[in-house]
Amino acid sequence: MEQSVGLGFEELAAKESWSAEDVKSLMSQAAGGDAVRRLRVLLQETESRHPDAKGAAALKIGMLRYLLCRFREATESLAAATDNKDRRFYQALCYKQLRQFARAAEEFERARDKGFDSVAVDSQLVEVKALAGDTDGAAKTLKQLSTATLGGRYAYLRGLVDELAGKTEQAMATYQAALANDPNNCEVAFRLAYYLDLHGEEERAIELYKTCITHPPVYLSALMNLAILMEDSARYEAASGYLRRILAANPGHARARLFLKDVEASRTMYYDEDMAKRTAKRNAVLDIPVTDFELSVRARNCLKKMNVRSLGDLVRTSEADLLAYKNFGETSLKEIKDMLTAKGLRLGQLAEEAAGIMSLFSSTPDPFPAAPAKPSNEGVKSIPLAQVEFSIRARKALESLKIATLGDLAHRTEAELLACKNFGQTSLTEIVQRLGEYGLRLREV
Repeated sequence: MEQSVGLGFEELAAKESWSAEDVKSLMSQAAGGDAVRRLRVLLQETESRHPDAKGAAALKIGMLRYLLCRFREATESLAAATDNKDRRFYQALCYKQLRQFARAAEEFERARDKGFDSVAVDSQLVEVKALAGDTDGAAKTLKQLSTATLGGRYAYLRGLVDELAGKTEQAMATYQAALANDPNNCEVAFRLAYYLDLHGEEERAIELYKTCITHPPVYLSALMNLAILMEDSARYEAASGYLRRILAANPGHARARLFLKDVEASRTMYYDEDMAKRTAKRNAVLDIPVTDFELSVRARNCLKKMNVRSLGDLVRTSEADLLAYKNFGETSLKEIKDMLTAKGLRLGQLAEEAAGIMSLFSSTPDPFPAAPAKPSNEGVKSIPLAQVEFSIRARKALESLKIATLGDLAHRTEAELLACKNFGQTSLTEIVQRLGEYGLRLREV
């Protein structure tokens, strides 16, 4: 096979058959803001020459699609490609990005069997196992590797395993030391930025995310998190710019498109001060504990056992929910309805309002179709949310609701989530998708 060493961008682009080394060499020459445009043009030209690509052409198209973060499309091309070590390795990389970790691990092993570098494969397996929740298995594989063979990636993997195993302080110390040694280590910068973002250090997180996006071709997660941070701080122009960079690489990226609509709407939103005051007053009422009202012992005990703590909890609950509870009868129901009426509220009110909002989106196809359902069991429900990938905004909202596991999340309703500050349709769609990947769904009212 022709060697890629010494070849320029145009020469590499013209090659009909690509290898992993070709891609590595191509990326070293594709730095700068023009990288995405050049790769996109190259992909379009290659696709037009090979409309039903197979073999070497399909491999090249699949690799280009991967570089442009079109991971699902890339797997389709790679499935028709020449079956060699590079195809298997890039299929595995795509599955890792799609969070199909079991399939990713299988493809990495197949790449090794076909001759791909064993150290590179083991390095990827450490990451896949850690992200899948098998931190013990990841640590065991990591012991077989060393800094000498992996360089800066070793620090990233060491920190990732510790972070996902709950050794947060140790992981952060590893990330900090790695960045001091190599400020351009994007993998480490992203994990540290993500942690700082979750813990309120947004400006430092922004600096680190920006480090990630200075290297070619696209660091999609960093761009998305930057957009969210910009939008949260009312820097709508910057947020829009980051989202457009994602769409420049992958025009079909559904979540970026959906979020861009939110950002554009925010840029033109009229601020109604009176409405804001009314909303604040209403929220203050909804936060009043039910223990502040004179209720019978039976009604009070039932509400406590149902975890109904405030008026907000109560108006999210329907009459059917209350009557279905043991020892809760018509007398207690009337007592509670009278109390709510005095406050201008009614049972099920928030659920109905949320349903009205959801109806606006009912004609829009779900941009994140759920993966084939996995059997729901207590093992899945006990998975900590720390081991599940969410956007910064969604994770912050879940933390504010004190949701710790997938089981806790599945017990919530759409209305409960939408009632949380800064939690909108984009985040709800993301939550539904993630639960679907584990065979779970939100509780229905």
